[in-house]
Amino acid sequence: MGDFPRYWDSERETRDPAKRDVLILERIQHQLHRVYDELPFYRRHYDAHGFHPDQVRTLEDFTAKVPVITKTMLVADQAEYPPFGSYAREMAPGEIARIHGSSGTSGVPTMYAVSRSDWDRAADVHAMAQWCAGVRPDDVVQVGFPFGLFFGGWGVVQGAERIGATLFPIGITDSERHLELIARLRSTVFSATPSYCIHLLSVAERMGVDLRASTIRHLLVGGEAGGSLPGTREIIGDGWGATVADAGSTSEMYPFQTNVGCEEGTGTHLITDEVFTEVVDRADSSVPAPVGERGAVVYTHLWRDSQPMIRFAPGDETYLDDSPCPCGRTYPRLPEGILGRLDDMLVIRGANVFPSAVETALRAVPGLGPEFRIRVHKRGALDELTVEAEGGEDLRALTEQTLQKVLGIRTSLELLAPGTLPETTFKARRVVDER
Repeated sequence: MGDFPRYWDSERETRDPAKRDVLILERIQHQLHRVYDELPFYRRHYDAHGFHPDQVRTLEDFTAKVPVITKTMLVADQAEYPPFGSYAREMAPGEIARIHGSSGTSGVPTMYAVSRSDWDRAADVHAMAQWCAGVRPDDVVQVGFPFGLFFGGWGVVQGAERIGATLFPIGITDSERHLELIARLRSTVFSATPSYCIHLLSVAERMGVDLRASTIRHLLVGGEAGGSLPGTREIIGDGWGATVADAGSTSEMYPFQTNVGCEEGTGTHLITDEVFTEVVDRADSSVPAPVGERGAVVYTHLWRDSQPMIRFAPGDETYLDDSPCPCGRTYPRLPEGILGRLDDMLVIRGANVFPSAVETALRAVPGLGPEFRIRVHKRGALDELTVEAEGGEDLRALTEQTLQKVLGIRTSLELLAPGTLPETTFKARRVVDER
């Protein structure tokens, strides 16, 4: 491997947090005034809440005074002002570098237009993020995310190309072929969802392939929660014999990386001078959650010009850690990444249960298969939860004990024969609500 610097942008990545906050506030104030003056969606929204950008003089003001926006609001605005909504700047066709989209509840996708200057800036941010995860110019990066309407793996493509690594954007194909091409091309970085990386471990076992002996040394995972959960990360990292870096974003915040996993395994660094990230009280987005306590995440584009999101609340849960990281980067971290969606939370006999907690428990039981499913159903007037996992009866006692310890409640457990549950080839669908 070549002799490369530790950081992509050392000045930016190791800046004193207090000095970074000054720059963040300046960008917030700039963005607030610009969207209020130029984008009708924000002017209407802020006027309706009695807010004006002049009211923000500190970062605390920003959290306390600026109303959040949600996907529902964006979808409604885009339906009224197609194709990109009144929260997007008017752009001539030649100004738009990319148009992508995300699924909508009505079946009509939400569309996102990215200007050429924004797309170019995003490439450098993705390169910085992937450098943090260990990608270097002498790597061969094999991408297992889809390429289509969704942003999918385009950030991996952008970052790898900007770094100068060799890129193999194969996308979605059959699992055996992915493994065969890793061996044939001697790929050193593989990128896909955590569920798919775990699925490939099972495929490799069936094929008699030891992925720990492969050339893969770094895994870039994302697209769903779980990549930073200690048990999941350990299964993936041990099985592949590689480092695991989780990265998170949403279609609305794309193409800018909101966080990226660190090679040190300390969680995901928040690139807060690109996408300012807050963790707030679940019930009140104007109240910050204390560091270390779970809350709802809120994102703000500090630099995006074409379709900026200001205090976008995607409905995801996480918690912060601002202690020093061994890697030397001074960005705050999400120790377990994005834990899941707040609306995925299940209330079972008065206890709050997140699918990520079930995953944490199951990954701690050696011998269970990679797939699992959560079934929610009624027993009389009460909601009940049944966890389905693949494994032998000899694992029942340990699995039940671990689930109760992690979740705080007793759950029904069904142990199934290996191969019973559908194999995950992209994003896992773990919860089946039968109520």
